[in-house]
Amino acid sequence: MSAPDDAMSRVRRKRMEIFAFLFLTAIVMPVLAVGTVGTYGLGVWIYQMMAGPPGPPPSPR
Repeated sequence: MSAPDDAMSRVRRKRMEIFAFLFLTAIVMPVLAVGTVGTYGLGVWIYQMMAGPPGPPPSPR
């Protein structure tokens, strides 16, 4: 009786591993990438609002 249960548990585990891999690669990683880039961009934008845009200071006229 344990042989069919063992085979079924291996099939179920393999199916769950494939699902976990697809979930991580198709949903979690893109969300993390967009969130990381968006957070960095927001941080730079807020910094530039306070410190001014990058580059040399304007020359006096």
